[in-house]
Amino acid sequence: MTEPPAGTADATDLHVLILAGGLSHERDVSLRSGRRVLAAMRSTDVQAELRDADVALLPALTADPPDAVVIALHGATGEDGSLRGVLDLCEVPYVGCDARSARLAWDKPSAKAVLREAGIPTPDWVALPHDRFSELGAVAVLDRIVDRLGLPLMVKPAQGGSGLGAAVVKDSAALPAAMVGCFAYDTTALVERYVAGMDVAVSVVDLGDGPQALPPVEIVPRNGVYDYAARYTAGRTTWHTPARLDPKVTREVSDVALAAHAALGLRDLSRVDLIVDGDGHPHVLEVTVSPGMTETSLFPLAVQAAGLDFGRVLKALVTQAAARHP
Repeated sequence: MTEPPAGTADATDLHVLILAGGLSHERDVSLRSGRRVLAAMRSTDVQAELRDADVALLPALTADPPDAVVIALHGATGEDGSLRGVLDLCEVPYVGCDARSARLAWDKPSAKAVLREAGIPTPDWVALPHDRFSELGAVAVLDRIVDRLGLPLMVKPAQGGSGLGAAVVKDSAALPAAMVGCFAYDTTALVERYVAGMDVAVSVVDLGDGPQALPPVEIVPRNGVYDYAARYTAGRTTWHTPARLDPKVTREVSDVALAAHAALGLRDLSRVDLIVDGDGHPHVLEVTVSPGMTETSLFPLAVQAAGLDFGRVLKALVTQAAARHP
């Protein structure tokens, strides 16, 4: 991928608002993402400021509308489409997909159904709301899940990120505790067939010439599970950029990520998380519309592996977003 254009004087004069923080479980990660985006934007001489998504936001948008917004919020606030809908109401352009596509990607069972319909491989799954889990009898439901999907299983919130509430279940006796842990973060659990293999993340970015896949990032968590601690604690995970894949598999992984980005109707940027099994076949686990931007986040690692400057990539994205103003 070629370096994004340096931009014009008009681009440098843009007033960019970076939204970070929020009230989700991922607030701390979001603030770290926001601070890094702020530093990168300012390194390109863009007038950027950092603001929380709180009661003061709407008055600020009305009093001094920004030319573009960068959403560095993780969790529901930044990814379920609601904030994007409010920005649409305020006629404020933003980097990333629209509200409808964000809602679709945020709900993992719905997103997996769309991927499956598009012929994109994703592990078999069942979505189980807490109420049904209780009403139908936990033991009977869990026994049926194991009979249908087998072991091991991956249990995770149907809506959520950063590995919070996720667990690998290798023994049926551990499944009830995994479900309880999952329900602490969401009212619906996604239980899917666990696929052993290489954890890979492919970031997709569109700098004006259509979506392109950045080099895949291979993820090697020390304890074998890429959970919250593994993502954000130094020394818990090793990353290889680009991933140590055969060139043919690299092309297939990139093609699958681009197909997932398109199937969900995404725009500007996304991150597609996959497992590459022992036979070299990729399986899409989930798609993130507001990828992390911290020092250990996968999108900035992929940007660096592509030989691009992080600040200039962000500058190109906000310039595109500003051009979408009604």
